[in-house]
Amino acid sequence: MAEKRDYYEVLGTQKGASEDEIKKAYRACVKKYHPDLHPDDKECEEKMKEVNEAYEILSDPDKKARYDQFGFAGVDPSYGAGAGAGGFSGFSDFGDLGDIGDIFGSIFGGSSFGRSSRANPNAPRRGQDINTDITIGFMDAVNGKAVDVRISRMEQCPDCNGSGAAPGSSRQTCPDCRGTGRVAVTQRTAFGMMSSERVCTRCGGKGSTISNPCSKCRGTGRVATPRTVTINVPAGIDDGQTILVRGQGHSGMNGGASGDIHVTVHVRTDSVFERDGSDVHTEIPITYMQAVLGDEIIVPCVDGKVKYTIPEGTQPGTVFRLKGKGIKRLNRSDRGDQYVHITVEVPKNLNKKQKDLLRQFEDSLGEANYKNRKGFFDKMKDFLNSDI
Repeated sequence: MAEKRDYYEVLGTQKGASEDEIKKAYRACVKKYHPDLHPDDKECEEKMKEVNEAYEILSDPDKKARYDQFGFAGVDPSYGAGAGAGGFSGFSDFGDLGDIGDIFGSIFGGSSFGRSSRANPNAPRRGQDINTDITIGFMDAVNGKAVDVRISRMEQCPDCNGSGAAPGSSRQTCPDCRGTGRVAVTQRTAFGMMSSERVCTRCGGKGSTISNPCSKCRGTGRVATPRTVTINVPAGIDDGQTILVRGQGHSGMNGGASGDIHVTVHVRTDSVFERDGSDVHTEIPITYMQAVLGDEIIVPCVDGKVKYTIPEGTQPGTVFRLKGKGIKRLNRSDRGDQYVHITVEVPKNLNKKQKDLLRQFEDSLGEANYKNRKGFFDKMKDFLNSDI
């Protein structure tokens, strides 16, 4: 039996890694060994199979727990040819204890040591989910868009129709268990000679074996297949949110349902608009004259442009609110607002005539024309007259 690599090592992560860390490591491996990036590269194909096997175990909390405790023997009944559950090999006087759960089950007839429910290897198994990422423009997120995404997913092998046996051949009934998937064993234990049953190590509990494996899928019944899936990005989606596409993930086993696709959306920034949830902020520069006298300006919005009249005496930093001119809220009909931030641009490079005219204009003004200046100097007068 070929030496298998530790599943954590395969994904490039550490034992005890969280669910998010395992998903992140899996994505990195998929990008590294994706069949589309390495056509006809058998080594990458093998590594991708190894990665998928590791992720199938470590992404399932129950399987991960068994693997962490017992290693491969906890998740693969055929591993080590039934060498028994770890931790009991030191009791050589009692022989091979084998499946201790079977032994105690035969004594007490109960569900001791976790025997109450055994996974049926022939039962339908749901396919694994696929995680992928897309990057879209700011306005695509605002308005929604259909995006084609390339993925590689495990599908039923077309040559053997998922049986794992080469075309023209079929699976054979396992001679050890005679199709039952379990074999009876008699063992010498601390309680004497005990009869029990365990998973058949030859067929792994399936009840059948393959003498002539399919060359395309190598007996697994599934092959990695590149596909293009259209993702309908909804209007209003924000950066970092995930779209769930049901039933488009890896195909199931034994007639089980296919997994899903989880698409994480990344949104590029925009040079005009800045997003805050469903609200939009934009900065509009106006001239000194527009700020003093007021004016009608054009404001760009995510759904076009609108005219807005700014009042006389508008100060720098003033913010106007355009109700309902923001982004459509996800899966709702209402929208956020747009906030227009006003900046007043001070003119530069004036000639002599312009400077003289500006001085004449300034001389014509009085303190009554400046609300903030008057208040500031009144405070300064109190400050200068105070005892310090």
